[in-house]
This record gives sequence, structure tokens and C-alpha cells, in this order.
Amino acid sequence: MVLQKHEIEAALHAEAQAISAGRLKEDNPLDLSEDFRLFCEACRRGDLKVCQEMITVGVNINARDKFDYTPLILASLCGHFEVVQLLLESGALCERDTFQGERCLYNALNDRIRNLLLSYDYAKSTDPLQPLAAHITSLLTRDHPKTTDITLGTATESFHLHKFLLSARSPYFAKKFATAPGITSWKLSNNIPTQSCEVALRYLYFSEVFADFGDGEEEQAILTGIDKISRQLEIEYLLSSIVEAGDRRLTRQRRTEEINRGRDQLGIWFEENVLKNKITVDTDKLNTLLWDHNNSIFADVLLRADEDLGDEEVDESLPQQPPIQNTTGPLNAIPIGPIAKSRSPPRHRTLQKSTLYPVHRAMLLRSEYFLTMFSSAFREAQETPHLQIIKLDCTPAVLEVVLTFLYTERAEFGLDLAIDVLFAADLLFIEKLKQKAAVIISTLGNGSISTAESENPRGETDADDVLNVYEVVRAGWDTRVHRLEEFGARYIAYRLERYIDEEDFAELVRESANRIVGRQETDTVELVDDIRYYLSERFRLRFEDSGLDEMMNEDADDGIGTGGEESTVASARVFVELEASTAYEDEAVDVFDGSPKKLGVDESDRRDDEETCGLDIEPQLLSGAVRTLDGELAGDEFAQDAINYQILLGKIDRLLDRLKLDA
Repeated sequence: MVLQKHEIEAALHAEAQAISAGRLKEDNPLDLSEDFRLFCEACRRGDLKVCQEMITVGVNINARDKFDYTPLILASLCGHFEVVQLLLESGALCERDTFQGERCLYNALNDRIRNLLLSYDYAKSTDPLQPLAAHITSLLTRDHPKTTDITLGTATESFHLHKFLLSARSPYFAKKFATAPGITSWKLSNNIPTQSCEVALRYLYFSEVFADFGDGEEEQAILTGIDKISRQLEIEYLLSSIVEAGDRRLTRQRRTEEINRGRDQLGIWFEENVLKNKITVDTDKLNTLLWDHNNSIFADVLLRADEDLGDEEVDESLPQQPPIQNTTGPLNAIPIGPIAKSRSPPRHRTLQKSTLYPVHRAMLLRSEYFLTMFSSAFREAQETPHLQIIKLDCTPAVLEVVLTFLYTERAEFGLDLAIDVLFAADLLFIEKLKQKAAVIISTLGNGSISTAESENPRGETDADDVLNVYEVVRAGWDTRVHRLEEFGARYIAYRLERYIDEEDFAELVRESANRIVGRQETDTVELVDDIRYYLSERFRLRFEDSGLDEMMNEDADDGIGTGGEESTVASARVFVELEASTAYEDEAVDVFDGSPKKLGVDESDRRDDEETCGLDIEPQLLSGAVRTLDGELAGDEFAQDAINYQILLGKIDRLLDRLKLDA
């Protein structure tokens, strides 16, 4: 144990020296900003909504606070599984052989969180840009479908490349293509070895470059060639990015820096060229738009997204274009007869705009939808005199989110676009963006209140929610995202009194039942099962948070307690008895008729109590009594919860009976 302590101290000392010398960057820098403090506080509370908001703002997810805790350590220590999952998905570090990683694993509250932490290795947690880098590197060797537009020649080889990538990554190529965008070949000096050129191209295409160039004069010639080509192409970080066998953390750091630098360069080029060159036109004028293949941003396809702008009233007093009466044409040499009779023009017409984005097939191939389209015999894969226009069923705002993700791996959007982005990503088979949309919905979907507040409602909940939970549940079904199904069920369960009497909710339950093919009488309704589970969790957590488990398990000789404690414990026992009674249909009693049998109260006593309550309701309310969902008085909030729980369960059963569903 002492030896292990000395080893840890020696490793920390060596790391501190490397950081102070500038050779190594700190993985967990100190952050004393207010945003980071709020982030850490949200991780302690388990507030998904605030955590997602802070991540969107750009808080360093791997920083540490003044107490030397990282957000991931705080979330795992406090037992918030969903927050831990969100942090890991967003790039939080947890490596077993690092100090902070071991702290995180050691302090995890339970095995479920510990196993989740162990499942996130280096590739998942510390290299979120790897899919982008891997795709761009693969373009160097991809032959089909053809996406290259320039050939670079050396003394012995030819490389088929992409102008937009070379322009984004090399200032030399950016200037060259600006003056001669139609160039299709470029010859490298014979004085530069082919291996040096290959190293430079692999660097430009986001690949990892290893220092394995042979020995002696051969190695020196290759390194000299790399130096020459790096100066010619103005890529100053080429030599420093060459990886040598050595410190693993230093290697990882250099790799991360290079991918981030490349992503930023490509992102700037995308914004300056693709987004700034989009064109918005009237949809009925699309046929007049022709975009040449020889364009300054090297686009080879146009993506189209339409948007309805509302209705426009037509002025009937203005001269109208006469309707077409007769048209002849070579349809089997038979003239086409009368098409339409004259009729008055409509009073309104729908205004529709189309936005066109000039993009590159090489980046669209990240989507399996486009990969299949461009690799097949579809019309979109054929050569045409002008750029083909491909229509997507989404709005321009959603399409911009999709394109930004494909080009940069970034996806920042709000709850207002999340469901539309979810469907677009599902259509295009972009799984990572689809999951990102699901995370946005499940973390920001609680309206103006935090997740922690929404899961502990008493009485009225937020009435200004911007989320249509029915739409979310259906979206989860349609896109096969189980995360949204769970979120929807929990959302409804914690607000069930608001939804239980709505006809839309009944229709949602019916749809859930119909999703089972060949449904039998013994089949349950999945949505109802989930709601019952989260409803039980909602009310049970009240008692667990209040420490009633300990109070109810006190030694009988010590007594139950006095005052409020006695009432509270009694209410807790009522909750347990009420919950247990639902397991026996023959003992279940309809709570809507006010029957006191579940509470063990005699009928005559109940009438006496009602008369007493009717005379002195206001003083009882002032003294702490509260009303249940059916309007009856309860002794305190815990008794209210116990009765409300049964009322809501009873309403679910009545709904199922009305729908003729046995669940």
C-alpha cells in the first residue's frame, strides 16, 4: 500500500513537471468560473436540464473545481446514472490509469455507474471527433463512388484528391484554386520524395502520421522532403505532428490537437463557402436555376429544403393568365386534347420558398442514405451537365444542422428543432446525430423548470411547457429510440393528473396497445406499464427522501415519535398499505366513492369526520391539512401523496376498462 502511494506521488510529480515545462497540457485544469460552478452544482443534484445547458454553452466538461472534483466524479459519487451517461457521451474523461479516472471509478456510488464508466474506453470518451477524422482519412483510398476532382502527381505515383479539403487545410491550395478553380491536375517537384508527399497528404486528410521512415540517408531525405513540402503548402504543424513512440498521453494530446485544428479549419471553410453561398428562390422558379460543375467552391450536388411562408391573397381585379385550353405534343403522334376548362382563379395561394445548399458528395457519404444513393444506379448518381438538385423532407434550419454535423461533427440546436432533427437524422441514417437529438429532448424537455424540480412536483406543475409529450412518445416509436419512450413515460407519470383525463392520452394508450402485432388478451400495454413504474417511483421517492425508512424501522421500545413525526410515519404506513392493496383485486375498493376501507376507518366514523371537516375546513387547511386530487382533506402532504397515488392508479384502471384493454 505504501509502495502504491509512492508510485502515485512520483507519477503526479512527473506529470506536474511535464505540464510546467509546456510539454503536456493538463487534462483537468482548474476552473473557477460561475458557469462551471453551476455545472458542478447541477451534477451534484442530478439535474440533466442544467447540465445540458452548460454543455451547450461550452463549459469545459473535464475541468475541476476548487475542491479538486470534476463533474464526472461528482455525478458518479452522488449516484446520478443519467448525468454520468450524458457526461460520457459528451466527451468526459475516465481512464483507469489516470489519477482522476481512478478517483471516479473508486468513488462511484454503485456497480451500475462503475460498469458504465468502465465501458467508455479512450476511443469513446476522449476522442469524440474520431468518426469525422476516420471518414476524411478513408477518402484517400475510396474509389466508389467517385468524389475526387483533382490529381496530384509525383515522380512515381498519382493521388486523387478533393479540392475543397485541400483548400480548407492548406493556404497554398486555397490561393491557387481561387485563381484557377478549374484546374484538374497538379505536379509536385521531382526533388521531393513520394513518401514525403504521402505523409503531407495523410496529415491534410486527418490521418495519424508515424515516424517510421527507414534508416540513414533514406530517413534524412524523407524528412527534408517533408520540411520542403510543409513550407510550400504552408502547413506549419506537419513536422511537429509526426508521432514518435514514447509517452502515451503526449501522443494522445498531439493527436487531439491536430484533429481539433483540422475540424476548425474545415468548419470555417464550410461556413464561409457552403452556408454563405446558399440560394433561396421561389419554388416554382427552380427549373430556371442552373449551377455549373466548374464552380468556385467545388460543389458537386445541391441539397434542397422547402419552407412554407403562408398564404397570399390573390387580387382578382388584376388580369389573370388565361388557362391552357389545348396542347399538342408527340405523345404517340396523337394530339393531346382539352386539358382544363376556364375557371376563376383561387382567392389564395401558398407561398413556398426553396433553399439550395451547394455541398460535396465526399462529405455526404457519412450518411448511409447518401452513400447508397450515390453508389447505385439512381438518377442522383448519374453525370449531368449541371449540378443535380436533391430534395430533402425537412426545413432549411434542420438541413443546416445536418450539414454542420456532417462537415464538423458539431450539432448545437435547441428544443424547438430537436424532433425535426431527430426525424431527419433517422431518414438519413445518421445515428450519432439521432442520439444527440434524443439527448436534447430528454434533458431540455421539462419546460422552464429544472429536471430536479420537475421530478418532485406537489400540486401544480409548470403549465408553460414547450414540449408536446405525445409527439415525443410517437417520435420515439417511429425512430426506434427507446430513450425517448422512457422519457415520455416518466414525463407523463410525474404530471399524470394533468394528462389522465385527456382524450389525446387515451388515444396514445390505444396506439401503444396496437403496436403489439397479434395482440392477445394477456398482453400488457407497454406505455401503461412504464407509467405505473415511474408513478410508483415518484411517490416512493418522497418517503425515501424524508428518511421515513429509518423512522419506521426504529426500535418499538423507543416509540414512534411525537407531533409531526407521528403523523408522517402514519402517512407512510398508509402509503405502503394502499400500494400493497392493489395486488389483490378482491380487496380493491373504488377510491372515487370516498370509501375509507383502505384506511381502516369505520363508516360511521367517516361520516362524523366529514361533518367535522365540513364545519372547520379553513382552520384545518391553515394548520397544515391539504386536499387530495378528489377534493378530500388529508392530514398532511404524505397522506395526500398516499391517497393521490391510489386515485391515479384507479384512473388508469378506469381508462383501460373504457378502452377495453386488459393491462
